[in-house]
Amino acid sequence: MPRSTPRPHVLKNSSAFSLLPLMVAYMACTMSMMAFVSLIGPISRALHLETWHAGAAVTVSGVIWMLLARPWGRASDRFGRRRVLLLGTAGFTLAYWALCLFIDLSLQMLPSIAVAFTGLMLGRGLIGAFYAAIPVGGFALIADNVEPQHRARAMATLGAANAVGLVVGPAVAALLARYSLSLPFYAMAVLPLLAFLVLRFKLPRQELHLRQAPTRVRLSDPRLHRPMVVAFIAMLCVSIAQITVSFYALDRLHMSPADAAQTAGVALAMVGVALICSQLVVRRLEWPPLRMIRYGALLSAVGYAGSMLVDSAWGLWLAFFVSAAGMGGIFPSFSALAANAVEASEQGATAGSIGAAQGFGVVIGPLAGSLIYAIEPRLPYLLAAVLLLMVVIWPYPRARS
Repeated sequence: MPRSTPRPHVLKNSSAFSLLPLMVAYMACTMSMMAFVSLIGPISRALHLETWHAGAAVTVSGVIWMLLARPWGRASDRFGRRRVLLLGTAGFTLAYWALCLFIDLSLQMLPSIAVAFTGLMLGRGLIGAFYAAIPVGGFALIADNVEPQHRARAMATLGAANAVGLVVGPAVAALLARYSLSLPFYAMAVLPLLAFLVLRFKLPRQELHLRQAPTRVRLSDPRLHRPMVVAFIAMLCVSIAQITVSFYALDRLHMSPADAAQTAGVALAMVGVALICSQLVVRRLEWPPLRMIRYGALLSAVGYAGSMLVDSAWGLWLAFFVSAAGMGGIFPSFSALAANAVEASEQGATAGSIGAAQGFGVVIGPLAGSLIYAIEPRLPYLLAAVLLLMVVIWPYPRARS
């Protein structure tokens, strides 16, 4: 795959470009998202839902993300990254508050299974619809302002901020869950509003504008085959682990619902710590994206394989740490690989295509994970390890990126 060079029709301004507003917004929204994920097991049990209900509630968000990522990307090309990011965070805020209120009322009133399931599906669907705009707009904004050889580093910086949310969100959720399963949602509901305000007042109004019309990018574009497949597999593996971790603590480690919620929260917090550490390493190494993907996939496969062998909370935490450390090299690299493969006028659409691939992983992961989990709790982690090993052995293209 040929290496891209700065295009003459787009102005780069990396020296004046600040990632801080994007970092704050990403961290805040991630904290809110992960509070739900870390508590979905105990909440579903309290509402008398089955494991597949929890999987479907998480999956619907991925379906919407997959369907809307490309439209959000095209909208960012047409109307600007700032408008898309503001609309995404504003909608996310309203949707999260609606879900928060529904969960609180459901835990008090214990509605029928059909009502509880439908409410969770609708709430997560709305959240996914608006959340899809945030990574698409953010990565396109980075591609606008950062030179190709430094994009993986910039995306790793944004990923590190996202990882801070992975650490703090589940940790706060686990702490507050001791008092009430609905309390963490009220605490986290303030954060999307904070993200909107930071972007509203800190993100520059004047964006870099292309000197040619935005270009449509087909999903079948051969330039995007590898980054899209890697994005799908990475998000598939992550979502499998997220949806099964609290059930794994309940069933295989034989914990109570409260202890399982805390164990799952700590495990997801360890994921955040590992992502922070690994993406700081990515910033320093600045390896070519393909090389970073290969080594990251190998390390992550080791972590998922280790998850099948654990019989204690600390073992689960260690396995999640190792798997996430590998993912920290994969995520910024497939985004940079895609951005470097296309023209400046295609960046928004390309970011949307990568987002659609990730959304597809979120669609398949929770359902596949919960269904396979019902057969044998260790099978989801075996599947993740095998898929990542396939990424490792995928041959380099003739022209390296």
